[in-house]
Amino acid sequence: MPAVAKDSMIVIEQPKVKRGFSLSPRVILSYIILLLLTALYLGPLLMLLNTSVLSQRQFNRNATSLPEEIVLENYTDAWEEANFPQYLANSAFYATAATSIYVITAVFLAFPIARGYIRGGNFILTLFVIALFLPPALIPQFQLILNIGLYNTRPGYILLLLTNPIGIIILVSYLKSLPTELDEAAAMDGCGYVRFLITIIFPLARPAIATVVVLHAIGIWNELILATIYLTKQDFYPITRGMIVFQGVYGFNWPVLAAAVVMMSIPMVILYLFLQRYIISGLTAGSVKS
Repeated sequence: MPAVAKDSMIVIEQPKVKRGFSLSPRVILSYIILLLLTALYLGPLLMLLNTSVLSQRQFNRNATSLPEEIVLENYTDAWEEANFPQYLANSAFYATAATSIYVITAVFLAFPIARGYIRGGNFILTLFVIALFLPPALIPQFQLILNIGLYNTRPGYILLLLTNPIGIIILVSYLKSLPTELDEAAAMDGCGYVRFLITIIFPLARPAIATVVVLHAIGIWNELILATIYLTKQDFYPITRGMIVFQGVYGFNWPVLAAAVVMMSIPMVILYLFLQRYIISGLTAGSVKS
């Protein structure tokens, strides 16, 4: 019986070559630039945190030294002596109310512009872009608020915080990336315009809305000029205006001032940490066409 030869296949495994991590001059230069930028941004923050736990005596002796003893009483003194709860509550109220009203109205305005449902939508969007480069109209605003009787009132101050062109631009750019088939399907199902925006567009636009919320809330939280001009009653002061009053009284005690600044920054840091996963996608959506 003849033997049947079978072809055999020999598989030779090639040894894995470990590639070393090479540092080219361009990579080294990039790391150096990143380290310098990191030091530029984190340096003042670390200095502020360090100052906030120094004693007054050690600060007067050497303001840049590490704390010999961590003095947490600076935070309690700033909280109690600076009327911090009142100012913090005012800022939280202004930021929450103005941001909520702004986001709702901005989505209702940005959606028809993005879809082209109104005539001259591109021209209106161009006006918002131009508004980014214009100085604030303080004198007309002041005359308007004064004539309608809202000067030195909470509603009047909130009304001034409802203008932010960059939020409209971000929302229009993002809403353009949503498929128009959603509009047609909703119309065929008999879904009304307002219901369509609330139940479909708002959830889909969460990344852009989160970005606008963070940018708008931080702008309100750090606002000082409008608070100085339009609010003269101390009970209405936001945290930034209250810090000016606190500095005038405790300007010599820099550790307590530093502790107050740290506490003032914490709410916006927490807001950013909660919404950071939406921010990048909200800013970049619509920038590249598929």
